[in-house]
Amino acid sequence: MSKHNRIAPSILPQHERDLWQERRIKDLWRIFRIMGEFVEGFETMSELGPCVSIFGSARTKPGDKYYEMAVQVAEELVHRGFGIITGGGPGIMEAGNRGANNAGGISVGLNIEIPHEQSSNPYIDHDKLVTFDFFFVRKVMFTKYAQGYVVLPGGFGTMDELFEALTLIQTDKSVRFPVILMGTEYWSGLFEWIKNTMLEAGNIAEKDLELFSISDDPAEAAQRLADFYKDHTMAPNF
Repeated sequence: MSKHNRIAPSILPQHERDLWQERRIKDLWRIFRIMGEFVEGFETMSELGPCVSIFGSARTKPGDKYYEMAVQVAEELVHRGFGIITGGGPGIMEAGNRGANNAGGISVGLNIEIPHEQSSNPYIDHDKLVTFDFFFVRKVMFTKYAQGYVVLPGGFGTMDELFEALTLIQTDKSVRFPVILMGTEYWSGLFEWIKNTMLEAGNIAEKDLELFSISDDPAEAAQRLADFYKDHTMAPNF
């Protein structure tokens, strides 16, 4: 056995080395599960045409102002020719799919298997629900096939998707696409921190502040996104 294949025999007792070897074998088989999720996702998403991904908290209830804002922005986007992609669950995700359904547009759900937590909402087109086990595969689908991001108030997962998109655009790993934050009251503190702390520390460039915008008006946000594509081609992002 070459030194590159050994598992620290001088450090681990035999039973622990056996566990590491078992894990290695499971990881090799996991590759095929990952490939399967990519294939299913690509096959489903590549047929959809231009879509916008809507993100936000799974905990937001119907009747909440941000839930209603998500419904409205989804409707406005459909009226401008876009389908809607969400994470497929409750809260803002449900609102986005609900708006798409109300307006007769494409309604996609990229669900994730989380024990005891998330199930798909009823507003997803029956043939456009894809369920993932791996977060990173799901994130590729959100980014690759979205012509824009609309981000409503949410928690860690929402922030993860937001900064993932901004990083991909900033580093030219993705083409430029609009990222619109809905809800000035919620996002203004984060924007001020980015501007006054992150920028002042020299960790981003001033032009990076142009990678996203903030709006409270669903129609204006949808039109802003539509206007972007008067000068840019609609195509998968990478």
